[in-house]
Amino acid sequence: MLECVGVDGDGASAEELTHNRWLSPGVWRVRTGDGRLAVLKYTRSGRSRGSTPWEAHWTARDQDPRRWTYWCREPLAYQHDLAGAYAGAGVTAPACLGVHVDSSEAVLLLEWVAGEPGETWPTVSYGLAAEGLGRGQGPFVVGRDVPSVLWLSENFLREYSSEKPVPWELLDDDDAWAHPVVRETFPAGLREGVLFVHAHRERLYEISESLPRTLCHLDVWPKNLFLRPGGQVTLIDWSFVGVGAIGEDAGNLVPDAAFDHFIAADDMPGLEQAVFDGYLRGLRAAGWDGDPRLVQLGMWSSAVKYDWLAALTLAQVRNDRQYRYGGAGEIDPVFKFRERSRVLLFNARWARQAVELADRLGLLVSAQHSAPPPSELTGEVPAPSPAARRPMRRFKAVVERPADIA
Repeated sequence: MLECVGVDGDGASAEELTHNRWLSPGVWRVRTGDGRLAVLKYTRSGRSRGSTPWEAHWTARDQDPRRWTYWCREPLAYQHDLAGAYAGAGVTAPACLGVHVDSSEAVLLLEWVAGEPGETWPTVSYGLAAEGLGRGQGPFVVGRDVPSVLWLSENFLREYSSEKPVPWELLDDDDAWAHPVVRETFPAGLREGVLFVHAHRERLYEISESLPRTLCHLDVWPKNLFLRPGGQVTLIDWSFVGVGAIGEDAGNLVPDAAFDHFIAADDMPGLEQAVFDGYLRGLRAAGWDGDPRLVQLGMWSSAVKYDWLAALTLAQVRNDRQYRYGGAGEIDPVFKFRERSRVLLFNARWARQAVELADRLGLLVSAQHSAPPPSELTGEVPAPSPAARRPMRRFKAVVERPADIA
């Protein structure tokens, strides 16, 4: 693989890194023969479909260049320098040391980023990253063209969240909600909250899809963020990059920082404020003078991304053992589910706020509909219904400025 990208493989060593093996068949930290550290990533068009619906959904229809599962997007993003789209705003991607792409496989060699990983950051660093993100995404909102390449993802929020093969029926199962772990750890109002998200998922998709569009990374979370010694933010893993809503990436960062216990659930309100303030500062610096409520709508409506996680959590409480992210050791189940359930409640509050704010702003939506799950046998995703293809009314970039956006 090293030789495919023009690097001598003699004397090199490799250590496999934790990764989603369905999306990326191989990811390693390598030391080349001359002592240089790097990250080596390999992917191919014939990725395994696995043996379960959960495994299969990661690669369903991965030949479609617009799909979030497209097999070759990240190597192409580096080959065409799209991963550097935010560099002038203070958010960089790892330097590309070599890339090889052909019709069936791709190899990508990236610099090893030396810096403070996002999972250890204080709140102020998240605000700094959000500001850089706003500076990077703002130009696309005010008129810069999104690159006209055929492999940018589209409809990520809708497809990623609606296609998860989870036991949706547990949301209405009284026995599931009566499980001892659920009774001990889930806060009051959570069942009502997650049912609200699920019932309003189409409305939330349409709110997000009606907002100003920009070039989004679509996987902004602590594991993909690093702060270099000089204060520069580096964002890794560009596999999902595509067109999304203003505020969508910023919105993903907040709950994702708590779902895997990088911050405490009780700290989420402070993190939300820091991310919102930072992202808005970045947008303003980039020349966007629109209504800040549109940013709130982008963040809050992104709550629908985790619609599926409530059903999965109700199934997971039955497991004898609970594990940390990536299987890195066991975790106390009471701690895990107390924290996660509070994040789900916070997430549901966002969804409700998005719907209420959209109503106040007069956003019109089509009749609700829900997409069927992927086939349990093939992992194929059904075509969208006619309602799903209906064009959306979009917000204007500037509406009446509120006196108080709190």
